Amino acid sequence: MRRITFLLAALVVSTVGSSAFAQTSTPAPAQNTSEGEAQFLRNSEAFVRKLFAWGPDFQINLGPTSPSPSPDFYLIPVHITYNGVSDSGVLYISKDGKTVLRGELFDTSADPYAANRAKLHTEGNPSKGPAGAKVTLVEFSDFQCPHCRALYLAMKTLAPKYPQIRVVFKDLPIAALHPWAETAAVGGRCAYRQLPDAFWVVHDALFENQEYISTANIWEKLIDFAGQAGLDKEAFKTCLASPEAQKDVGVNMDDAGILGITSTPTVFVNGRPVVGGDPATLEQYINYELGGQTAAQSPKTAQGSGQKPAQKAATKP
Repeated sequence: MRRITFLLAALVVSTVGSSAFAQTSTPAPAQNTSEGEAQFLRNSEAFVRKLFAWGPDFQINLGPTSPSPSPDFYLIPVHITYNGVSDSGVLYISKDGKTVLRGELFDTSADPYAANRAKLHTEGNPSKGPAGAKVTLVEFSDFQCPHCRALYLAMKTLAPKYPQIRVVFKDLPIAALHPWAETAAVGGRCAYRQLPDAFWVVHDALFENQEYISTANIWEKLIDFAGQAGLDKEAFKTCLASPEAQKDVGVNMDDAGILGITSTPTVFVNGRPVVGGDPATLEQYINYELGGQTAAQSPKTAQGSGQKPAQKAATKP
């Protein structure tokens, strides 16, 4: 599992949901606070610096305070910059300033993953499986990420076991680590724009040939993969150089930021996050959401799932 940044790893808070991290490139803006709140935040900053050994080289911005699921705690955004790298997260601090909580707070009267589902915009993204599926997997991925390739290989075994689920792909190229990933993501979007099913041919080819792709040959490889998918190469080239597909990738990256995703792959199973995309965990969550029903127990669903076209695309080089 690749992390975008590392500064807040010590917080040990969730990477998605209400206690999310988000990659940022500039310091958080100063917030207007009362003197009482400002003193509360100064005291809190002094404590967390000591707790996590964040010395003067760490620029820290806490606040403003906001309500949390617990009436006794504030939710405190934390923004840190160190050696030009920035990261954000949250802490929960009691209103008397005496307790700092690392972790997540949930309202037991609400669905704990409803907020994630509301932020997972799947429309306009490549997908396989029935639109009305009981279980939807939304994957944020990076074509150059080796851990994403490992998930791709695992899904070739896992997905056929559950033809009644829907799988949605969303881009999260991490340019700081993977210099050709964003170009690859744009290529995938160009394939999708020209012929939605062709996206999966390009998707598979990128992961299958990951070790042979470089910043020097990514365009050549993408055009070759587009030809394998039966796309118009000239139209594909034009798309690669245009801003439209780049905007599509940017929308997905913005969604990832809203959800606080800081690593790839990150998969959501009906809103339930699986950071790193561990196949065993994915299967556990899928089975839970299906109520224990597998493909073998639901042959009618499997026959009408739309899985067959997805399998065909996945077998192309």
